[in-house]
Amino acid sequence: MRIAVATMVVASAAGAARAEKKYDPGVSDTEIKIGNIMPYSGPASSYGVIGQTEAAYFNMINDEGGINGRKIKFISYDDAYSPPKAIEQARKLVESDEVLLIFQSLGTPSNSAIMKYMNTKRVPQLFVASGGTKFGDPKNFPWTMGFQPNYQSEGRIYAKYILDHFPHSKIAVFWQNDDAGKDQFKGLKDGLGDKVGMIIADKSYEVSDPSIDSQIVALHDSGADIFFSWAAPKGSAQAIRKVGELGWKPKFFLANTATTVASVLKPAGLEYAKGIISTEYVKDPTDPKWKDDPGVAKWRAFMTKYFPEGDQANSNTAYAYVESQAMVQVLKQCGDELTRANVMKQAANLKNFTSDMLLPGIMVNTSPDDYFPIEQMQLMRFNGEAWEQFGDVITGEVGHGAIH
Repeated sequence: MRIAVATMVVASAAGAARAEKKYDPGVSDTEIKIGNIMPYSGPASSYGVIGQTEAAYFNMINDEGGINGRKIKFISYDDAYSPPKAIEQARKLVESDEVLLIFQSLGTPSNSAIMKYMNTKRVPQLFVASGGTKFGDPKNFPWTMGFQPNYQSEGRIYAKYILDHFPHSKIAVFWQNDDAGKDQFKGLKDGLGDKVGMIIADKSYEVSDPSIDSQIVALHDSGADIFFSWAAPKGSAQAIRKVGELGWKPKFFLANTATTVASVLKPAGLEYAKGIISTEYVKDPTDPKWKDDPGVAKWRAFMTKYFPEGDQANSNTAYAYVESQAMVQVLKQCGDELTRANVMKQAANLKNFTSDMLLPGIMVNTSPDDYFPIEQMQLMRFNGEAWEQFGDVITGEVGHGAIH
């Protein structure tokens, strides 16, 4: 009789353990399916290395035993940076592959295209690879969350620096006529607050414009002593060169997305780029100051073993590593409740999370009404050869009315 009772107790305990596991499509006792969309071809194919790094990172996690015993199956498709193709691939991932979530789909246009579909289907569109502020709107799009500092935060950070150091300056702004450029410009204006009159001129351009010379000449003629370039890499390179050729010497601020030395500053002319100010939040693996940093050493070991063909001088690999660590953290927090709703709940409950490759002092924090994981950046200045950080880490919160 005693044996029968014991057996019943064990059986009911096992039943309780089974009952605690909650799965949505894409999850089993042994696997978690994650979807991804990248521009492996087309005009933004240089970003494809992000998807390759993430695949390598999840391979490492799987070799280490997975997450709570489950291996990650990472399914990544090419959309060639085309919104219609992104919609096609999102449908395939959700309806055919039955992934739990889509992680790190890249680009403002592609993510904008799939956003409504993902929210209608109630499938997480997590840690979007874009700084578009629209990807942090939990009220209207509760299933979509960005990750990197959004463009408005970046604009506010520059505004704070200018108000602190150059409060009597006149500002000219060159901006890209799309969501990214408008977001950045709005952040700058919001950050300046009642000093927004410091902006005395602005000119926009289209990414397809062959030349931007006339806009730069007009901004030079405005008499401004601060110049902003909110432009894609090619437009920023043209702007730096033209400002230099005009002999104009404003305090020059450059969008964070256009700071690559190889593809922007060198083509523009390093002599013209000297003194430019921008921002960063991920450790630059080429910067000698991180030579003995334990976090960078871990990243290098990962790259050498799992992505040996990857370029360790390409900061996109460091970016992808940070994002992947955050994704793993969310899945760990989910435990055995691997539902889409719980994925979003845990993504909106990150507290002072950091990564090996985030700059010291930069923390990831989210809440149900704050879908902007990173709102801090460090200012940096180009010395003619490399970027040098200066000052403190600055926060540029959006939607909370606060700048610290």
